[in-house]
Amino acid sequence: MASPSTSLVFKVHRNEPELIAPAKPTPHEYKLLSDIDDQEGLRFQIPVIQFYRYNPSMQRKDPVRVIREALAETLVFYYPFAGRLREGPHRKLMVDCTGEGVMFVEADADVTLEQFGDALQPPFPCLEELLYDVPGSSGVVNCPLLLIQVTRLRCGGFIFALRLNHTMSDAAGLTLFMSAIGEMARGWLTPSTPPLWERHLLMARDPPRVTCKHREYEEVEGTIVPYDDMAHRSFFFGPTEISALRRLVPQRLRKCSTFELLTACLWRCRTIAIQANPEEEVRIICIVNARSKFNPQLPPGYYGNAFAFPVAVAEAGKLCQNPLGYALEHVKQAKADVTDEYMRSLADLMVIKGRPHFTVVRSYLVSDVTRAGFGDVDFGWGKPVYGGPAKGGVGAIPGVASFLIPFKNKKGEAGIVLPITLPTQAMEIFMKELDGMLKEKPIDESERKSVFISSSL
Repeated sequence: MASPSTSLVFKVHRNEPELIAPAKPTPHEYKLLSDIDDQEGLRFQIPVIQFYRYNPSMQRKDPVRVIREALAETLVFYYPFAGRLREGPHRKLMVDCTGEGVMFVEADADVTLEQFGDALQPPFPCLEELLYDVPGSSGVVNCPLLLIQVTRLRCGGFIFALRLNHTMSDAAGLTLFMSAIGEMARGWLTPSTPPLWERHLLMARDPPRVTCKHREYEEVEGTIVPYDDMAHRSFFFGPTEISALRRLVPQRLRKCSTFELLTACLWRCRTIAIQANPEEEVRIICIVNARSKFNPQLPPGYYGNAFAFPVAVAEAGKLCQNPLGYALEHVKQAKADVTDEYMRSLADLMVIKGRPHFTVVRSYLVSDVTRAGFGDVDFGWGKPVYGGPAKGGVGAIPGVASFLIPFKNKKGEAGIVLPITLPTQAMEIFMKELDGMLKEKPIDESERKSVFISSSL
């Protein structure tokens, strides 16, 4: 179920980076980010990668040229991406719509798609070659907001890799932009969903007032231990694994979402693996897309950040010793906290408290991108073999985040792949705990005994 890190090594030849500006003149103006966008926890670059097969019907088309031209056309509609961020008073971020363009890298790799094997999932070999960190390009302000590298493969397929300044967009917003590039590449004249800036919709109220509890931004004592020896692995959860986990929770909780179930499972296994102090509180942060929570709902073309970081909090000892249902109930409650008023209160908190980072002490974050649409982005060569986050553990503070990514295994089973980053020793314990949980007997409602699996270390 766990995929080991691959040993594939290959060479990538890159051309000099270039800036791709909008194909036509665009307005030169300043645009404020929302008070959800510019919080400290989003001031980082997020990597995405898409793998495409050779398509005989596109034999005479060069993916680099097609995407480069489509990108320039798309930037006419999404022109803020061609600008640069500036920071104003009170740490307020705004886009200076300069039209300078996004960074683009053309590349060729001496490898075929087949050599990546059946399991195209994070961590990807030679990722730093497929998404080159151009020196001086990765700052939050005064730097390109997007970096895109298109790498041709020997087999005629290609890789589209992208790095986004997260303050500009979330996964839903980014896939709107990527889908628009795909539409332009396939001959559309305008994107099917017109982009809307409208960041004022998520600005703080005047005067700002915090009306909800936001434990995700509490100041918690403790330090983040920098681990040098980190292991990166992915875990596949197909119908069999998800059914096995569902059988471990009481009947009344079995209708929970797959996200809730896997988040509870990850939280419990990870807490055991890191050998947390039983009396200390541990936290799991669940990313919740709030687009549908607003009244009225946000318009379909809104491509800014529109999600919250609600947190479930429990004592480590109770989390580890109680059955999976205990963690699950905490996760479900955290998700239910997100409402229109919660989002308004959150924007207000950002302004009042100076745009703080969410609490990362004894915390872990899980984001569900199964419905984000990365797997539907088509530049003319068809849908990607893999589309989504390039690795787990990314963030303003690395190593504290995982994604739920849609995936088909080599048997053709549709499921979810979950990349995890942990210290090597903790990863060994995590794998044993998870394996034990998947082989655990279903919960007996009459006995309600603990299904705690003691750690081997």
